Amino acid sequence: MNRFVKPDALEEVIQAFSSDTLVISLDAILPVRAIGKTVKSSHKYRQIATSIAEIGLVEPPVVCPDKQGSYLLLDGHLRLEVLKDLGHTDVECLLSTDDEAFTYNKRISRLSAIQEQRMIAKAIERNVPKEKIAKALDINVRSLVRKANLIDGICEETVGLLKDKICPMAVFDVLRKMSPIRQIEAAELLINANNYSVSYATAILAGTPQAQLVDPATPKRLKGMTAEALARMEGELSRLQQAITSIQDTYGQDHLHLTVVKGYLAKLIGNPKVAKYLEKRQPEFLSEFRNIVQMSSTLPAD
Repeated sequence: MNRFVKPDALEEVIQAFSSDTLVISLDAILPVRAIGKTVKSSHKYRQIATSIAEIGLVEPPVVCPDKQGSYLLLDGHLRLEVLKDLGHTDVECLLSTDDEAFTYNKRISRLSAIQEQRMIAKAIERNVPKEKIAKALDINVRSLVRKANLIDGICEETVGLLKDKICPMAVFDVLRKMSPIRQIEAAELLINANNYSVSYATAILAGTPQAQLVDPATPKRLKGMTAEALARMEGELSRLQQAITSIQDTYGQDHLHLTVVKGYLAKLIGNPKVAKYLEKRQPEFLSEFRNIVQMSSTLPAD
């Protein structure tokens, strides 16, 4: 059912959706996958159900026309099931111009902790009762307040670095114990390692010098670690940061050199006479040259 696009129309911007929404009977919408019983008992399902019951449907399901007046459901299976459970008979939908479900179901942009905090803070600023917000999110008021205060004690630069990263809330509790400069360094370490776990953030805290804590006079206390172990970890982390900085400073130049060398070697061993000479006199060199030419990544093979 995908549409054929003429070559002369490629310069035009093609809308992915109809400009208007359409109210459709739930019976006329055909899901492309089943919702299992385990999904219905999940926290995510309960959260969607609570949100719809409290404030209504925020994001319309996406459908595309099918044969005999029915519609294929491309996105919104949980929302549709919740509406059925709540006794609704129809729903306002976005009408897609084709039946491509990959975009909606595979390219998911998840909400980061900081983005969620900003949404909650904005709702509170607009005088929406905290109890209503908590009920819509299916959490208690205490958890809502904790989410709203997520970036308290976190410097602006660190917030900017982690604003679109999927970090657990507990990571910000760890960062809050560090000075602003150290918070920025820790955020960069999390990003460079692509590891936003609480355990990794705690390890960074363990390796943070006492002078870079918010309260330098209070000794660090980590469960199962002695003062000597913390001191050793500080030294190891400091050396690791220096090594990472050194690699970052030279990575671009080294990669450029490798690219030039790779191109040169490709031409060199592409010459039949040179290849024959190397094969006869220096076969180990020829083997290594071929490996370099065939490299597609500088990362080690798994």
